[in-house]
Amino acid sequence: MTLIVDSAALAAFCERQSNADYVTVDTEFMRDSTYWPKLCLAQVGGPGEAAAIDTLAPGMDLSPFLRLLDNRKILKVFHSARQDMEIFSFLMDRLPEPIFDTQVAAMVCGFGESVGYDKLVRKLTGKKIDKSRRFADWSRRPLKQSQVDYALSDVVHLRPVYEKLRKRLEKTGRTAWLDEEMALLTNPATYRLDPETAWRRLKTRSASPRYLAVLSALAAWRETEAQRRDVPRNRVLRDEQLFDIAAHHPATTEELSHTRGMSRDAARGRIGQAILKALAAGMSVPEADCPAPLPHFDRPASLGPVVDLLKVLLKMQCERHDVAQKLVASVADIERIAAEDAAPVRALSGWRREIFGNDALALKHGRLALGIEGNALAMVPLAGERATGSKAQ
Repeated sequence: MTLIVDSAALAAFCERQSNADYVTVDTEFMRDSTYWPKLCLAQVGGPGEAAAIDTLAPGMDLSPFLRLLDNRKILKVFHSARQDMEIFSFLMDRLPEPIFDTQVAAMVCGFGESVGYDKLVRKLTGKKIDKSRRFADWSRRPLKQSQVDYALSDVVHLRPVYEKLRKRLEKTGRTAWLDEEMALLTNPATYRLDPETAWRRLKTRSASPRYLAVLSALAAWRETEAQRRDVPRNRVLRDEQLFDIAAHHPATTEELSHTRGMSRDAARGRIGQAILKALAAGMSVPEADCPAPLPHFDRPASLGPVVDLLKVLLKMQCERHDVAQKLVASVADIERIAAEDAAPVRALSGWRREIFGNDALALKHGRLALGIEGNALAMVPLAGERATGSKAQ
């Protein structure tokens, strides 16, 4: 295990991994004061060696590392890959493929909801990982040896974790269960930060089309400004300020200066002028082109008992099949199923429908009942129906 601090050593290391069937990958990054994640260290575990790459070393050329990630003949193994993939999407303008996420695989294999890496390593390998350095300042140089050792341990232990999970998936025939999750993680749209759709991430209570048009224009400006300056969105303008400005749409710098948290100098300066310009753009959108409120499902109060019963069924079936509930259906999914048979949720398609969705519909329509046999819950088919499972294990 080593720390790579120059481009020649990185190129040589990546060349040695070029024929590997798979490599394990992890990153250490900072984004407390930036919009884009700042990659500080990248770790790679190969079949015979592991290395931590100092991405901030003077003159470091990361091209060999990025080519390794871009090699489709090599499987890239991560644990909880989403943030790592976001970093590489920014660096490469594309995504590493193919990938394997051990956190998702662990949920498929019955290790619980979003299982932590240290817990998974302990259960599968018996090794104990010290996670006390996870909040270290990885941008500060020089790196301490204890930091390097900590970072490298992640990719070293990830290899036996991957091997054991892969064997479990093959034994149970569940390898295909991961395909949908991996497709989501390797979809560029998952990481796209489009200013024009930034307003959709905001939790606003107003459904007024004009308000949404103004909010959309303000959010797009803030997103563009944050990206340009490489600072967090709230360093430009807080969400609460966006809502306040969109609701009252001040027309002058004087009116803008009365906004919560907006000083008179800021209102008169470049930022204030940009906000007023965005406001004018939002106000000028034709009524017919104003954004429609985002789809929202209001669960009828009468469905409460049905939802509760479906939750019991979900817990029962996930325990029986040894898979995490989160991976099969969310509370929102269950609420939609309770309201409509053809709900557009994942729980009613593919393998999820086989282990839960079909029985959920049968229970909802009185073709299936839940009872107790001995000390365990059991599904009781009614009216000639046949349940996919009989008893909670």
